Amino acid sequence: MKKLLFASLMLFFSAVSYAQIEGKWKTIDDETGKPKSIVEIFKKSDGKYYGKIVQLLAKPENENCVKCTDDRKNKPLIGLEIIRGLKKDGNEFSGGHITDPKNGKTYKCTVKTDGSDKLDVRGYIGFSLIGRSQTWHKVK
Repeated sequence: MKKLLFASLMLFFSAVSYAQIEGKWKTIDDETGKPKSIVEIFKKSDGKYYGKIVQLLAKPENENCVKCTDDRKNKPLIGLEIIRGLKKDGNEFSGGHITDPKNGKTYKCTVKTDGSDKLDVRGYIGFSLIGRSQTWHKVK
């Protein structure tokens, strides 16, 4: 009986953590392969997920988002909300947008995790085949 209870609890906690994207994630620069920033993903009262830069690990060209064209224009990178409006959809999070502060462009976004310490982030235009993916790593 204890084994069954333990197995049930482990299954429950693994299912709960499976789709967990909240927390701090280390981003990796596509060009250099080196850590670039720490992004904190959190859930707002609207039930959607957002992500903001909380730490820069590499010195950027500019401390502000000078190429952003929306309400983030010229805002400091630290605290900049780069992910907006993700909704949980099964085992992935979608329906939101991600902004690349380097070029100021905003893309549709999907995020997936397999419950490990890695987050697959995909930004794309139009449909998901035309885009780019990154793997972010959980900050412990």
